[in-house]
Amino acid sequence: MKIIAINASPRKKWNTATLLEQTLAGAASKGAETELIHLYDLNFKGCVSCLACKTVNGKSEGRCAMRDDLTPVLDKIEEQADVLVVGSPIYLASVTGEARSFMERLLFAPMVYTKPPSSRFPKKLKTALIYTMNLSEQGSIERQYPVQFQIIEDYFARILGSAETICAYDTCQVDDFSKMVMEYADPAYKKQRKAEAFPEDCRRAYQLGIKLAQTS
Repeated sequence: MKIIAINASPRKKWNTATLLEQTLAGAASKGAETELIHLYDLNFKGCVSCLACKTVNGKSEGRCAMRDDLTPVLDKIEEQADVLVVGSPIYLASVTGEARSFMERLLFAPMVYTKPPSSRFPKKLKTALIYTMNLSEQGSIERQYPVQFQIIEDYFARILGSAETICAYDTCQVDDFSKMVMEYADPAYKKQRKAEAFPEDCRRAYQLGIKLAQTS
């Protein structure tokens, strides 16, 4: 079994990446082969609406026709992955631009405009989505983040097979707040959250990895 994780954060050693690494560690503890891919290492674009993936009997029907650094990643997911985990921090109330571009390329090509919509993805792929954010859980509810997360989860489930979501709230953005203009943040509180809450987030991610490895 192979589990591929996609880090859609520009940081390779911070909250999102750490949770992805914990997820993969949990999966590896059950014998899964794992791989972590950093999107910010790649040069790629989102969907350009060429619609080659929708052209009947076209050579790219059901697959993205674009060729760039993301192409081999999409091929690897289709050909090798049994489980896909995507992690993104929340910027400006949404996933990162790289996360969005990746999702467009991954999900739009195999989506078929039938009634009801169907999928040309060649296999059932179990997926999980991990989000990290500076906002508290209550704050995310007030801003209707769960609505957006559910929409994304529904797309992954409908097109690839199944999906689930976990969130890490009120995360610590930096080690030294004194170097930043962040007057809204209480450095002592943020450090306490990192010391007390983030280990629990890591535990949940690890358990997620175990679950994904056992049920795929």
